Amino acid sequence: MIAVIAVIGKAVGKACRSVTLFGLKHKELFPKMLFLNALSLKSQSTRFILLLLMLLCVPFVCAQSAAQLSPEVRASVDEAAQQGLSQSGTPSASVAVVQDGKIVYLHAYGNARLEPLTPARPEMRYSIGSISKQFTAAAVLMLVEEGKVSLDDPVGKFVPGLTRGNEVTVRNVLSHTSGYQDYWPQDYVPPLMLKETSATAILDMWAHKPLDFDPGTKWQYSNTNYVIAGLIVEKASGKPLLEFLRQRIFKPLGMASVTDTDQAKLPAGDAAGYFRYALGPLRLAPKEGKNWLFAAGELAMTAEDLEKWNISLLKQSLLKPASYVALETAVNLKNGANTGYGLGISVRQKLGHRELRHGGEVSGYTAESIVLPEDGITVVVLTNQDAVDTPGQIDRSAFTDNANAYFTDQAMQDYTASIGPLGAIQEFHNVNASLRGGMMYRFYLVKYAQKTLGISTFQMPDGKLEQYLITAQD
Repeated sequence: MIAVIAVIGKAVGKACRSVTLFGLKHKELFPKMLFLNALSLKSQSTRFILLLLMLLCVPFVCAQSAAQLSPEVRASVDEAAQQGLSQSGTPSASVAVVQDGKIVYLHAYGNARLEPLTPARPEMRYSIGSISKQFTAAAVLMLVEEGKVSLDDPVGKFVPGLTRGNEVTVRNVLSHTSGYQDYWPQDYVPPLMLKETSATAILDMWAHKPLDFDPGTKWQYSNTNYVIAGLIVEKASGKPLLEFLRQRIFKPLGMASVTDTDQAKLPAGDAAGYFRYALGPLRLAPKEGKNWLFAAGELAMTAEDLEKWNISLLKQSLLKPASYVALETAVNLKNGANTGYGLGISVRQKLGHRELRHGGEVSGYTAESIVLPEDGITVVVLTNQDAVDTPGQIDRSAFTDNANAYFTDQAMQDYTASIGPLGAIQEFHNVNASLRGGMMYRFYLVKYAQKTLGISTFQMPDGKLEQYLITAQD
């Protein structure tokens, strides 16, 4: 275990937001390392999630029995989790592990709320963000089973007036190959999103403009796709999305804790959401306005209930076999390239092991869910800190109105107090660039004498910056 932790410490600085977890067969006795796909890391809380995933999965991938964790392994994991909370500054984490169809580890660490100080408990709910997309995709597949929807139907059949709605298919929106621009690529809550909206209003702003690419020719993550998917479920079923999910998924699986955070923040009995400006202190995260999350990220639940869903994926107990094939098969582009993404879930093959994964991030919360179907292993980690950080002195003429609104006086004060003492920059490297939401995303590594930081930016076509956020990398 000590050796594994040491290796993690070296590898975790290279870990990315879209994590890829895999390992050797669970009957292997020697604890081999679980690897991480390296691009960029957005926050300390995401890094802590990856640390916990690795620490928890290593002993399970190497275990021979499906019993509970041994006292020795439990003690090691608990110690590492507490250390991870302390080092990352993440307020709390709720963790669950499944092996062979049973929850074998369930524990919460840290404080779910800082004022008043409230210890985290496994029965507390956390927002799961974009992990919600799996449930929306499953709802669509249930309607496919009933003959009410086809994955090859044009989206215009259910949601009229969308750009090229007669060409973009249901499969395109579920697999992020539609070309519709993302309405929320930023890693913070822009001023517009603090106000109430509607699914129709979101589509009027983002799905009536020209596509970013021809349908099926590229893969680009877009929350707009799942607003469309949610409306398809409502139109085809004749029910509100959440009502459909409760009746067809949550109730049959016994997921009693599920709630909708699109209408209100989680109550006092659950985990509160937090964020940081740069390396500054934890602050209560702003709540998105009503209806912004909808089918793309509205759900909150306990780690235990999310694992009930994962168990249903392992057992294939809720949908028909053909639906699971569609859900868990990576969609190919028109040129034959594999996207690595199914319907609402990432799909990877690593060392002969299939992995189903999705992360989630909304204001104040970050989550990860990973399923290794052939190994019978799943892991869920929910935390109450999002991936938001900021720079300090800025030329406001170089920033958009959204970015300028984000850089409040408090943000600048936190930056000065936390980044200023680091001294002069020694190295500066661009390590990633990609398109999203009609903008160019770039990630940089910045090295100081005793610390490495990451900078993530979104640049508009006119050159102005919509985002310029800083995160600790070591």
